[in-house]
Amino acid sequence: MGFFSSRSRKVQYCKVVLITSLFWLLFDTFFIFNFNDCKTEEGREDGGSINKGNLIQMLPNLITRKDGPGEMGKAVHIPKEREKEKKEKFQINQFNLLASEMISLNRSLQDVRMAGCKTKRYPTELPATSVIIVFHNEAWSTLLRTVHSIINRSPRHLIQEIILVDDCSERDFLGQKLDDYVATLSVHTFVLRQVKRTGLIRARLRGAAAATGPTLTFLDAHCECTHGWLEPLLSEIARDRTTVVCPIIDVISDETFEFLPGSDMTYGGFNWKLNFRWYPVPQREMDRRKGDRSLPVRTPTMAGGLFSIDRSYFEELGTYDPGMDIWGGENLEMSFRIWQCGGTLLIATCSHVGHVFRKATPYTFPGGTGHIINKNNRRLAEVWMDSYKDFFYIITPGVLKQEYGDISARVALRKKLHCKSFEWYLENIYPDSLIPRNYKNLGEIRNEESDLCLDTLGRKENDKVGIYNCHGMGGNQVWAYTGDNEIRCDDICLDVARSNAHVMMIKCHHQKGNQLWDYDDTTRQLRHVNSQQCVQKPNDSSQLPVMTSCDANSPAQKWLLKNVPVGTGGQ
Repeated sequence: MGFFSSRSRKVQYCKVVLITSLFWLLFDTFFIFNFNDCKTEEGREDGGSINKGNLIQMLPNLITRKDGPGEMGKAVHIPKEREKEKKEKFQINQFNLLASEMISLNRSLQDVRMAGCKTKRYPTELPATSVIIVFHNEAWSTLLRTVHSIINRSPRHLIQEIILVDDCSERDFLGQKLDDYVATLSVHTFVLRQVKRTGLIRARLRGAAAATGPTLTFLDAHCECTHGWLEPLLSEIARDRTTVVCPIIDVISDETFEFLPGSDMTYGGFNWKLNFRWYPVPQREMDRRKGDRSLPVRTPTMAGGLFSIDRSYFEELGTYDPGMDIWGGENLEMSFRIWQCGGTLLIATCSHVGHVFRKATPYTFPGGTGHIINKNNRRLAEVWMDSYKDFFYIITPGVLKQEYGDISARVALRKKLHCKSFEWYLENIYPDSLIPRNYKNLGEIRNEESDLCLDTLGRKENDKVGIYNCHGMGGNQVWAYTGDNEIRCDDICLDVARSNAHVMMIKCHHQKGNQLWDYDDTTRQLRHVNSQQCVQKPNDSSQLPVMTSCDANSPAQKWLLKNVPVGTGGQ
């Protein structure tokens, strides 16, 4: 009996070995046939054939080639012999499409969180979220890599659904093939389709209207979520439903798709032209957090592409301004509205999401990009900025010709929500804004003798200020003489580093020093406090004012600081 029992065990053992070997043989066959570099379907921009059953569809979610192109966020370099193909494909989406196609749809990434974030513990009961992604003619690889990164790096119970809103794409692979593909995913994912192109703002509203989760998370269609990205966002909303939370936005190179971690030491602001800009986190915010960089940053504005918000609060706050078109300005409008109407806007420094930043847009806009952004910016300026809108109008006078539609509903919303003034926002939320709360003059600086005005001449920072015929149109000839005795145009200040030098345009630093000026209303001289010299118009054709010894009798040193009236525009 012992002999037969031993033999039986050996037979069973052999069967197990045989079955296991057969399984792995079949597995390898499936993998080689469906996912190697030589096959003709997978990895193409048409999305390939996806009718091989759910097993094949799920394999990319389970397998990551650790040594594959772009793994761990590394750069992908295209061989010289494929440079022509790279350049041709680059034009399609304005990023290196060839490199993107070489990278797995669920590539590995490093954990880029700071040490203090990796040990944080979040509440076990967090609200689930509906992730909304709008796309128009997006590349298959970047769109699906966004989706897979959400699924692979999010606790399953926190993802209610993923909603893809197709803003009237024209590429076949984004039609039925995409529907079939997302139907196989482990998280409920579906596509909503706009019958005509409406733009990001209205497409996001469509997605939000279809969402069922208690919170909404908006992402762009070319993102990659990293380890632990979601919990820091949702935990802040769980703590206070009127908090809107953004992740740190990491950079995915448009040239190599290298993943470059973003900084936790920057936050959102804007300039006079209402362009969103990143600026260093001020010391006051570091002090508020007692030096703990893992705590969220209170940010005056958000970039707008990536954020989470309580769904009911999103509706109470007025969602997006439906009168805005396509894209542009909606991020500042929502930022102002959040703060002025009692909410809080944060950057969760423990949340990282990568984003492909492009140098140019591959899309066209009806009427042109400038036309759309001007309209949107006029709407937000008229509704939210009170008299401070003059800074926007005086530096971009052409915008006053732009029609901006009916804003009565948004004005009524502001009244209904008992929102605070823009001055309150500047004083309490953004005291280091480029828009000075106190200023003595806003307009031109005209030389009395020549009728020439100080002019940036379109130059940027670290260049010399010029002088040109006064035109009274604002723009490059707009200067604010501030309550802090700066002379500034947007984010550049007049600066003098030494005697008898030209006047430079340097980034405003709020430290006085070389940027401290004194205007004498009696002598009409513009005196630099540090050097004790005065600005004088050039004696030659150089168009470059110079610093020289002050002479109250010199007509070349007499300047009129004149307020330029802002037109009322029209609709």
